[in-house]
Amino acid sequence: MSLMCVGTLAMDTVETPMGMRERVMGGSASYFAYSAGFFTPVRVVGRVGWDWPEEFTKLLETQGVDWSGVHQDREAKTYYWSGRYVRDFQDRETVAIEMHGFELYHPEVPTSYRDSRVVFLAAAVPAVQLRLLDQCKAPEWVFADTVDMWIETTRNDLVRVLERIDGLFINDVEAKQLTGEHQTVLAAKAIQRMGPKWVILKKGEHGCLVAGPDGMMALPGFPTDALVDPTGAGDSFAGGVLGYLSQLEKWDRASIYRALLYGTAIASFTLSDFSLDALRRIRRHDIDQRVREYQAMLHGA
Repeated sequence: MSLMCVGTLAMDTVETPMGMRERVMGGSASYFAYSAGFFTPVRVVGRVGWDWPEEFTKLLETQGVDWSGVHQDREAKTYYWSGRYVRDFQDRETVAIEMHGFELYHPEVPTSYRDSRVVFLAAAVPAVQLRLLDQCKAPEWVFADTVDMWIETTRNDLVRVLERIDGLFINDVEAKQLTGEHQTVLAAKAIQRMGPKWVILKKGEHGCLVAGPDGMMALPGFPTDALVDPTGAGDSFAGGVLGYLSQLEKWDRASIYRALLYGTAIASFTLSDFSLDALRRIRRHDIDQRVREYQAMLHGA
C-alpha cells in the first residue's frame, strides 16, 4: 500500500548525559520516513527553510523517500528544536522551539500523492494535519501522532483530527493529559471513544500498550544498555509499524502485532546514537535479526 506522511522536518540541538549535538537532522517526519523506508517507499509532505542542508535531503532520498512533496521556503529558516535530557534520561526539558512559520504552513499534496492508501499525520500542528487530510482522496488507513504542546494549545483542532483517524500514537503521559484519566487503560479507552479504533500508547523503555477494536495487546521494550539519545524513537517506532504494515494488503490483529515487533526493534536502534546516525548504519537484515532476538526474549526460547 502507498504510504504518505506529513510532519516536521527539523534541525535539532540535543544534549544528553552522553554528550551534545548541534543542528543535526530531526523532526517527526524525518524519523518516521527514514524508518518506514526500510520496508516501503514513503511520500513526504513538509516544509524546510533556506538553511536546510542538501545532505539531509540526499540521505532521505537514498532511503526511498519521495521528496517532491516538500516545499523549501527561501525566505525563512527550518523548524528548530533544542532539548536537554537529564536525570538518567527520565526527564526532557525543551530549551527552545522556533517554528519559523510552520504553524501557518498550508501543505500542498501533489496530485500523485492524493491516492495514498496509508496516511500518517506525524506529530505537528493539528491544523496542518487537517489541511493535509482534506486533500486526500479516500485513504484506507489514517494514523496520527501528537505531543503535549498541541494538547495544551490546540485542543479543539486536535479533537477534530481524532474524529477522522483510524489510529493514534501517543505516549502514556500525554494520553492521561488528553483524557483527564489517571489510569493508562482508561485513558486508552477514552481516546477510542473520541474516534480512533486503534490507540498505541508508547511507554518508552517499558514498551507499548495497544487498545484495538477486539481487545488489548502489550509488549515490553527491547532491553538495551546503549541509550544515547531518545529523540525520535517514538517517530521511528511509528515508522516501523506503518512501514511494515504498508507491505501488506490485509491488516489484522496478527499483522499489527508483528508490526509492533518491527517498530520496537527500529526504535531500539534509534536511541543508541544521536539523530539518525544509528539508523544510517543498519540495513533491513539487522532489523530482522533484532526482531528474532526480541521474539526469543518474549517466548523464553
